[in-house]
Amino acid sequence: MNFWEAIILAIIEGLTEFLPVSSTGHMIIASSFMGIAHEEFTKLFTIAIQLGTILSVVVLYVKRFFQSIDFYVKLLVAFIPAVVLGLLFNDLIDELLESPVTVAVSLIIGGIILLRVDQWFGQGEDTEISYSTALKIGFFQCLAMIPGVSRSGASIVGGMSQKMSRTAAAEFSFFLAVPTMLGATAKKSFDYYQAGFELTTEHIQLLAIGNIIGFFVALLAIKTFINFLSKSGFKVFGYYRIIIGVCILWIHFFIHPLTLI
Repeated sequence: MNFWEAIILAIIEGLTEFLPVSSTGHMIIASSFMGIAHEEFTKLFTIAIQLGTILSVVVLYVKRFFQSIDFYVKLLVAFIPAVVLGLLFNDLIDELLESPVTVAVSLIIGGIILLRVDQWFGQGEDTEISYSTALKIGFFQCLAMIPGVSRSGASIVGGMSQKMSRTAAAEFSFFLAVPTMLGATAKKSFDYYQAGFELTTEHIQLLAIGNIIGFFVALLAIKTFINFLSKSGFKVFGYYRIIIGVCILWIHFFIHPLTLI
């Protein structure tokens, strides 16, 4: 991975992490097109730069993030399903990450769901989240273990299914991203440490650049998304996902097979 490839991936991460379009799907497809998906550092980079996007949530919602103990307990409750299922199905998840067809099909199915989600669940209400609601959202979030399924999209739909408003569901999804992404980053980093992977000075520089760019791009993306979502809903993201998924399948089967390893 070179300097410009790191910048491109960081921009993609910042733009897509909190949008219902699947940041993982976009990152592995982009790195595949750049011919660096097989590199071990690329796999670490795509996870580690999530720290920058996490910080953007804390900065934007600093007053709401540091509130009551009850708030943190609910985040923990919502986080638990991802911990349990992530540990149980880690090997299967790694296998799915290598499948462009899985990514494409997930993008298309998710897009179809987003086209109908407003019709299914309506506007909802800005009500206080209960522990049972937090747990249910946590299980919805686990769907994002399938590459191409958006973490934010799955958790937002989960919140709306519990009669939360679009904005309230999106904001809780942002909050839930913090422990989820911290946990994923810590686990992946530990796995690479155990495997004996050593970071060079260049690697550290690329990670620093990636996190800084991801932070600022994510700030803009979150603000824009919340404003857009409250006014227009999910349809544009649904159409986008379907178009990208169809394009990936077309390229894979009719132009050149994509390899994500």
